[in-house]
Amino acid sequence: MLYDNPFYFICLFLLVFSYLFLNDDAKNYADCYPKECLMQPRMTLIALLLPTATLLSACNQNETPKTIQNMANSENVTETTVTPAPDDDIIMSADTNQAPQDLAGLSAIVYKDANCGCCEQWVAYAGEHGMKTTVQHPANMALTKDKYGVPVEARSCHTAVTSGGYVFEGHVPAKYVAQFLKNPPSEAKGLAVAGMPLGSPGMEFENKFDPYDVLQINKDGTTQVYVHVDSASQQI
Repeated sequence: MLYDNPFYFICLFLLVFSYLFLNDDAKNYADCYPKECLMQPRMTLIALLLPTATLLSACNQNETPKTIQNMANSENVTETTVTPAPDDDIIMSADTNQAPQDLAGLSAIVYKDANCGCCEQWVAYAGEHGMKTTVQHPANMALTKDKYGVPVEARSCHTAVTSGGYVFEGHVPAKYVAQFLKNPPSEAKGLAVAGMPLGSPGMEFENKFDPYDVLQINKDGTTQVYVHVDSASQQI
């Protein structure tokens, strides 16, 4: 700042001194004649005021670059401190949390009771993995399961039937749906998870898990173990 420079006060003192004392001196010449006598102290006043004003201006000019430099340094600090997160980091975070699209391109009709909450959770789960679903609420779910040949011992709360005619009963993990459809056994018509095992897709609760079997539904009405699931991580 200008006021931090000691030369400022020296310049100001000289300016005030020149005005007060030389102005009084000019009054003492008021009775002097001719007029050239009266002009003498005024010329002296001007002679002192000019270098004083020049010195004051120099003080101000010397200070201005410092002030500008300080402002520039302050702006540089601000730009260095405030750094937005790169867009790449945001994209990586989103990709990390996204479910694998192992059911992309698959469409199915899901038959369920209108009041079944865990059925809705499984439909949402399948959708996150890329499956397109149409939900229907038949009046009699038992008749629907009979129609699609789901054995009584393999039944659960909802039944999904793909556009290709394969049946997936209950809370079957998307991982095994995709695996089955990639290479379906000739004698099979689908997969089933009997009942509603705790920790299976759509049945998550407080990180609890009950091991279960994924059953293969055969065209002759029989079932066999397709895979045994021992842990929640095995479903991923």
